Order: sequence, then C-alpha cells, then structure tokens
Amino acid sequence: MTNPPLALATPPPTLAKYSTSIPFLRRPRFLTGRFAGDVGFDPLGFASSMEQLVYYREAEVKHARIAMLAAAGWPLSELFDRQITQQLDTYFNLNLSPVLDSTDRVPSLLNGGLDAISPLWWGFCLGLTAAIDLKGVQNTRYLDAGDDSIGEEYFPGNYGFDPFNLYPPDEEGQLRMQLAEIKHGRLSMLAVTGFAFQEYVSGLGVVDETPIFFQPLALGGLN
Repeated sequence: MTNPPLALATPPPTLAKYSTSIPFLRRPRFLTGRFAGDVGFDPLGFASSMEQLVYYREAEVKHARIAMLAAAGWPLSELFDRQITQQLDTYFNLNLSPVLDSTDRVPSLLNGGLDAISPLWWGFCLGLTAAIDLKGVQNTRYLDAGDDSIGEEYFPGNYGFDPFNLYPPDEEGQLRMQLAEIKHGRLSMLAVTGFAFQEYVSGLGVVDETPIFFQPLALGGLN
C-alpha cells in the first residue's frame, strides 16, 4: 500500500499572524477562530486562557441578545407607551401612568425615572435573568470539564431555544446564523449605549430627535 501523492494532501488551516480587526497587532493566542465573529480582537488580553475565552464569549452572547431586545424596545416604547397606557386604562380601568418623561425619554440610569417601574416587573426580570445566567455558568463549567451531559454540539449561548425552528440544519447555515447573531448583537450594544448618551446630552427622546428613522413605525394613527 503506497502513500497518496503529496499534492492530494489537504494542508491544515493556518491562522493569520496578525489580527483581522487591527492588522498591526498580533492575533491573541487563544483567539483561534473557534467561535463565529472571531476577528482576533482582544487588545487588553482579557481572554488569557481557553476557559476565560469561553466565559467571556458566554457573557458577550447574553449581552448581545439583551441589547438587541433593548435596541428595538427603546424606540418602540417611546413611540407607543402613552398610547398603550391610555388604551389599557380605557378598557381595563387600571389607572396606569406613562413612564416617559415630558420630553418623551424612556427611564434609564442617565435619564432617571426607573422608580416609576413596578417592583413586580423588576423582580420578574431579575429572576428570569438570574436563572438564564446560572444555566449558562453551569453549561460553561461542564464544557470546561469535558462533561458530555450537555451535548456534544454545545457552544456558548446555545440553550436549545428555537421555537420557530429557524436554526439551519446544515453546518454552513449554522455558522452563518451564529455570525449574523453576534454581529447584530455587537451593533446593538453600541446602539443602546448611543441611545442613552444621546438622550442624556440632548434632553430629547431618540424618536423625536431623529424622527426620520422612527416615525414611520407609528402606524394606524397611534402616534
């Protein structure tokens, strides 16, 4: 039995020596392209080990998902909070008050007004996020220990939650979906931070300061 010609052998994939995001910096040791969206960006060296990389990736995915919800919910609440409150008061006699301030800004750490939110809602949010966070920590620890009980296909952020069956069955589609999620999540984290500082500095809600982006959402005469 003879060995196949060398020309038929597939060379192992090699990583670029320098970061894709910052070409004059060397790629960090543990950023090997294992996760979608890895462009070798870790200038402060947070991922000092593979365990730390998995931990930070889990945290990044969680924050990305929360930020995507917030980036959509922030302007929607500024558009519809008063109208929805009025409708609920009319039909259910709940005696609710809008949480927007006089300049249509949502409650936030910089805007204030967080005390207007029901403690029951805060308790529900904290309980839900704590449960999700504990599940993520548990999965990460089992992954580090090589425990197969969470499944061989586990990766940070994979909780098996796909009620609409949107996750592609093929590997190429899965990688594309993971990349799209982390890119949108990173952009949303920047967007929500921008919303907060923009409203604090300008004193206006983002939907009022840039109506060209948001006013078309006010459908059905609700605005």
